[in-house]
Amino acid sequence: MGRSHNSSRRLPSAFVVGLDPEGHWIAVETHGRGGGFFASREAALRYATFETGHRPHAVRVSRQPVRFKWSGLAS
Repeated sequence: MGRSHNSSRRLPSAFVVGLDPEGHWIAVETHGRGGGFFASREAALRYATFETGHRPHAVRVSRQPVRFKWSGLAS
């Protein structure tokens, strides 16, 4: 028997940490599944590292401004 492909299987989460255009530290999941605003770079990195299960190379720090997208939220 062949393997079946599970289309609902999620890609491993990865995060980008950086400053938004207003100077707030944020962590954004690269597939749009989560993120947040943080008081410091260390807090954003700690959150992203925890959320990715401490996987190597799953968290990247951006030198460019990072934007948090509010998609899927009711107005």
